[in-house]
Amino acid sequence: MSPLIIGLLIVGGVVFAILLIALLWGVGIYNKLVGLRQHLKDSWSGVDVELKRRYDLIPNLVETVKGYAKHESDTLESVIAARNTAVASTGSPAQQAKDEGALIGAMRQLSVVVERYPELKADSQFINLQGELAETENRIASTRRLYNGNVREMNNAVQTFPSNIIAGMFSFKSAEYFEIEDAAVREAPKVSFT
Repeated sequence: MSPLIIGLLIVGGVVFAILLIALLWGVGIYNKLVGLRQHLKDSWSGVDVELKRRYDLIPNLVETVKGYAKHESDTLESVIAARNTAVASTGSPAQQAKDEGALIGAMRQLSVVVERYPELKADSQFINLQGELAETENRIASTRRLYNGNVREMNNAVQTFPSNIIAGMFSFKSAEYFEIEDAAVREAPKVSFT
């Protein structure tokens, strides 16, 4: 074999090796982004489960309060309306957070109503419901932290070099955090009525 052919084979082999490494790198980044997207969907599902648990508890809580606070129908109706809006919210995490903020505000109004009825605070069904709601709020906070951590990881992968090249080629987008915007609403609703 002539030195020219050997040189061309070496150059061809180097170019092939570089292209193969680039291809494998791209596939690895793509698979990582797909995994992050699936992990993000899974963690949002966890948030959704906990929110639904809260939505299921609220009507029972309102019915218990109704038995004692018959003259507080406006407050009770606003809690149910806010709950129904939050249940129906299927938009982005930002829209869900807005609807959750309204629900938390309505629940705060309900806690003010409960303060006026000491016999309600002693009711065993009410105490059980408030305990379940407090546990649910903790679970929502935990799943929200997990989801937001996954959003951060996805956004880092989508926005940093060199994975942003693959993300742009295959239309991977940054995800939205699930955050309640109103600073006063950021606190978990007070569910202890004692």
